[in-house]
Amino acid sequence: MFHYIIFRIQRDKVLYSLIAGLIAGGVEATITYPTEYVKTQLQLDGSSGTKRFKGPIDCAIKTVQEKGVPGLYKGLSALVIGTAAKAGVRFLTYDQLKILLQDENGNVSGPRSMLAGLGAGMVEAITVVTPTETIKTKLIHDQTRAQPQYKGLVHGVTKIVAKEGLGGVYRGLFPVMMRQGANQAVRFSTYSTLKQEFQKYSGPSGQPLPALVTFGIGSVAGIVTVYATMPLDVIKTKMQGLKAKELYRNSFHCGWTVLKEEGLFAFWKGATPRLSRLLFSGGIIFTVYEQVMTGLRKLDEFS
Repeated sequence: MFHYIIFRIQRDKVLYSLIAGLIAGGVEATITYPTEYVKTQLQLDGSSGTKRFKGPIDCAIKTVQEKGVPGLYKGLSALVIGTAAKAGVRFLTYDQLKILLQDENGNVSGPRSMLAGLGAGMVEAITVVTPTETIKTKLIHDQTRAQPQYKGLVHGVTKIVAKEGLGGVYRGLFPVMMRQGANQAVRFSTYSTLKQEFQKYSGPSGQPLPALVTFGIGSVAGIVTVYATMPLDVIKTKMQGLKAKELYRNSFHCGWTVLKEEGLFAFWKGATPRLSRLLFSGGIIFTVYEQVMTGLRKLDEFS
């Protein structure tokens, strides 16, 4: 009986982490997608020798003028599906690794939280992020053509696989693994460290933090993540562009080419829209996750 209770608690924690992560990821992606679109366009701008945009605002205005407001949501379905799935995998993996790394009092130190975040980022990169990010990037890059080839998510994926094989949707796996690992190592360690500090002053142990405080902590974690991992994000986007096979031999060659042809600051190109996204993304995703987890636990108490 005792073993059954332990098994059910562990099973429910796994299920709750997955459900809360899926919901949090879907909500966050839908709200913040236009900033992701602009960031990707800015990072791809100039890859073929032609520069179209002066900055994020100019990119957004030109996109709306040429494609209408729906143009800012091109590739949304790929990102929503991907973000929901990766958030589910991320929080599930992180929570399981955190259990393995916690001390005898159930606490997880900053370095161990960073290690759990690194592992979560690597797992989500391999299972979800690389294919969905590649598809999203190609769908967005396709919009810069005079005659776009992809009519939507399903049509785009079909054409990409037909032309490049399954490897076509796993373009840039190494930089994605590096970016996601670094992203989640920085994000989770920053978030968990700040959360533990705030909980010291929030009342009884184990009591959830107010949603506004969670949002603020998540936003700070997002800001730190942007500037720490931006070069990896730029290389990832370049490697997933439509002409990546022609321009770059591998991720290291891509990084060297960017440095040589565009300069050091090119590694932070698109930082403003990415910051806009992760500033709210961090707040939204952690707040929604914590609220859904709280709601699921309350439902469990009544059942």
